[in-house]
Amino acid sequence: MNWNHLANEVLAGRVIDRAQAMEILSTDPDELLNVLHGAFLLRKAHFGRRVRIHVLQNAKSGACPEDCTFCNQSAHFKTPAARYPMQSVNALVKGAEEAITKGARTYCMVTATRGPSEQDIGIVCEAVRQIKARYSLHICTSLGLLQPGQAERLKAAGVDRYNHNLESSARYFPETCTTHKYGDRVDTVRMAKDAGMEACCGGIIGLGEDQLDRVDLALALRELEVESVPVNLLDPRPGTPLGDNPQLSPTDALLTLAMFRFVLPNRDLRIAGGREMVLGSMQPLALYTANSMFTDGYLTTGGQSPSGDEKMILDAGFELEPAAVTTSLSETERAVVS
Repeated sequence: MNWNHLANEVLAGRVIDRAQAMEILSTDPDELLNVLHGAFLLRKAHFGRRVRIHVLQNAKSGACPEDCTFCNQSAHFKTPAARYPMQSVNALVKGAEEAITKGARTYCMVTATRGPSEQDIGIVCEAVRQIKARYSLHICTSLGLLQPGQAERLKAAGVDRYNHNLESSARYFPETCTTHKYGDRVDTVRMAKDAGMEACCGGIIGLGEDQLDRVDLALALRELEVESVPVNLLDPRPGTPLGDNPQLSPTDALLTLAMFRFVLPNRDLRIAGGREMVLGSMQPLALYTANSMFTDGYLTTGGQSPSGDEKMILDAGFELEPAAVTTSLSETERAVVS
């Protein structure tokens, strides 16, 4: 396969089908760099060499009632993950300030829960209003399954994007969770979009799924027309049912990222959890497919430092998208947001 030619066809309007996506995943490892270059042509056409930095805030940790097999925040498993209740408005605003110092354009507040309580929604909405009054940050929230009316409240408060991952294909999802259904996740993504927020929706690679499951996940995300796609690489967590899963190979992970870029050529594709552990010294190659990344760790695990990520990005010939800045609002504007 001439991957550069296929990329140019995609730029001209061709839509990658299931068979072509499977061909990417089954590429001979000797052809890895050729596949990545084809994916880079798509990435460069839509995003140039810019890399957007995202920072996560674990706003409510542990004791989640769901039984997702990969998650060390589930109350069903004995893990060393921290447990604490919903953080305060002040703590969430401070997290936004710290995110900017780390180079972030996007700040994501995440809670370990089935879905947000009335109190959770109130705290998040107030924190978002205060953050938006002070900073130019793009705000993402990840609060679990939404109920009618909650998405509209988040949007009214200033939330730009809602995250809720599908995790895997519809076929494989029951192997990863039994306390809710794949369709529940799809419904939440649609609620967020219907309310006017962007949808941040991706999954985890390495759960035990096969290649077709990975392709079907990418195709489902395309059908949902999500704006942002985080691709996590399983970093098996002690105490979870997947704690002994074998680690993905860097080549497998990179081919999967390339497949996502070919299927979703103009979407914000983010290399997310597990990149340091899975890719190791091959991390810079992920930038040829992904145009955004998390820095300074994830919800319960550490990661590469912001300075280390900046050096990696610049050394690889890419450029950082400018971080958010402090805004200066008039008294009238401040009254509106408060």
